[in-house]
Amino acid sequence: MKVKKRNITVRPYAWSFDGDNVPTWASVPNMFTAEECKKIIEIGNKLNPSVAVVGNNKGTKEIRTRNSFTSWIGPSDDAKWIYEKVTRVVTSVNKEHFKFNLFGLTEGFQFTKYNAPDGHYTAHIDKMYKGPIRKLSLTVQLTDPKKYKGGELTLYEGADPTLMPKELGMGLLFPSYVLHRVTPVKKGTRYSLVAWFTGKNFT
Repeated sequence: MKVKKRNITVRPYAWSFDGDNVPTWASVPNMFTAEECKKIIEIGNKLNPSVAVVGNNKGTKEIRTRNSFTSWIGPSDDAKWIYEKVTRVVTSVNKEHFKFNLFGLTEGFQFTKYNAPDGHYTAHIDKMYKGPIRKLSLTVQLTDPKKYKGGELTLYEGADPTLMPKELGMGLLFPSYVLHRVTPVKKGTRYSLVAWFTGKNFT
């Protein structure tokens, strides 16, 4: 199946672990349609999101650090189409822009829910140091930005934070070693789909 041509925006990066000219981030508009976003939200909510933890699945609940709810979407029949689309798009973008040596998607999808008045995630990195190494992170915006305030995905390019695009259905890819945060949601609810593509450790 051919990958649909997309107007991908790429932000150059000043340094990297795996070679030169690795982008800070790449945004993929319309990765999912509005109807598909609605369907993903329905799937995620049916899995009864629970209070999010810090660290891996056996991490701790630390509301001051991370105030949100999560559930895990596995490769069931209902979600097979999500896996197929994400794998296809991410493989294409990685091949053209990041050029990381990846194993693939090994943890499933994390469905995240940030509620007003203080749903947030303080600055952190996704890269894990045990097991398969997270190398490329993906966040998909599932909520129309007109329906919530705050909840900005922010990447730190050096010392200064940069607000990321938040269009409905947009996918944002960035190296898992990049520091980032989600600012507090002040009104409404922000839904997102998160995934990590793993591989051998950076060299």
